[in-house]
Amino acid sequence: MKTVQQILNTKPVQIFSVTENSSVLEALQLMMEKNVSALLILEDHKLQGIFTERDYARKIILYGKSSAGTPIKEVMTANPITIVPTDSIDLCMQIMTDKHIRHLPVMQDNQLLGMVSIGDVVKFIIADQKQTISQLESYISS
Repeated sequence: MKTVQQILNTKPVQIFSVTENSSVLEALQLMMEKNVSALLILEDHKLQGIFTERDYARKIILYGKSSAGTPIKEVMTANPITIVPTDSIDLCMQIMTDKHIRHLPVMQDNQLLGMVSIGDVVKFIIADQKQTISQLESYISS
């Protein structure tokens, strides 16, 4: 069984975050600077929520709110669904598909270890399938 830990092992440990009192504009600027589509919201190193481009589109733009004047806590997704390193890749895909989400924070013993995106999962699955095909081709030709 392929696990979340295997995905984490292939990525640099980078956690991009803001606090609940950061403005939406500050969050967007960080997202642009780091070229990411989601940020974690942390207070005292504890996960409070997640803010995504989808949150921005649905909770700021559609309601005509100001990015500079709106704190992230008003528009973040509080208490996001999380996974643990031992969860399977299949479970991640199932959660993302069923819940229509693209990012899952990875937690262990109340400690944030990282975040897995739908892109990470798909990339891992494709690489794993390529390796399996290569092994099967090698087996067949020998």
